[in-house]
Amino acid sequence: MGVEVAQATLIGGRPVNQDRAAHVAGEGALLLVLADGMGGTPRGEVAAQLAVDRFVAAFRAAAMSLEADPAEFFRQAMTAAHEDIHAYAREHFLWSPPGTTCVACLIQDGRACWAHAGDSRCYLLREGEVVARTRDHSLYQALLDRDGQSAREGAFFAERGVLTNCLGGLEAPFVEVAAPAVLQTGDVVLLCSDGLWGQLPERDIAAVLWRYPLEEAVAAVARAAEAEGGAASDNVTLIAARWRG
Repeated sequence: MGVEVAQATLIGGRPVNQDRAAHVAGEGALLLVLADGMGGTPRGEVAAQLAVDRFVAAFRAAAMSLEADPAEFFRQAMTAAHEDIHAYAREHFLWSPPGTTCVACLIQDGRACWAHAGDSRCYLLREGEVVARTRDHSLYQALLDRDGQSAREGAFFAERGVLTNCLGGLEAPFVEVAAPAVLQTGDVVLLCSDGLWGQLPERDIAAVLWRYPLEEAVAAVARAAEAEGGAASDNVTLIAARWRG
């Protein structure tokens, strides 16, 4: 399988990096997964690690081979991760379970299929343009859907970080699964936390990932996002895969 992968993570201006990411290559299949622990809950970084660990374990248990039903794989892994987080909270006597976003992608058979819960995103980039991306599970996105541009221009912008769906919440997560996308040579699949897309315009991210070698580009956009955020920068994490065919 002709695919190149690179990832980067920066702590930004935060005392703890609550982002986690991993990729695992198997027999004809590649798993990408990223989670962003929620700062408003205790030990968000633990929740993020549990989510990533659960996906990696599920992929390995499937012998790291082609998944016949990617959607079911995503739903089972995210549900299990959600349960792992609640079990951790009980074992450590936490007043509330930690929370995390999660986004994952399987690349196999010349196709990419992804799923998410929260506002960590998956993008499909082609020739420097955004072809597709996930829809954020956030209050801000819900307000945009309802009110359009007026929400963007109004006080609601402050609500961007309030999630309506996550792993570790009181309710089981809604796992949104995208239809498989056929990959073309040069396409880039990008998973990222809001520390990237929230601090750097997506058109700039797409352009850099198209123009430069992948490892160099991934490091560059991570640094640019961190610099844009300044002393208050969020954690910045991304993982990208370029399809070579």
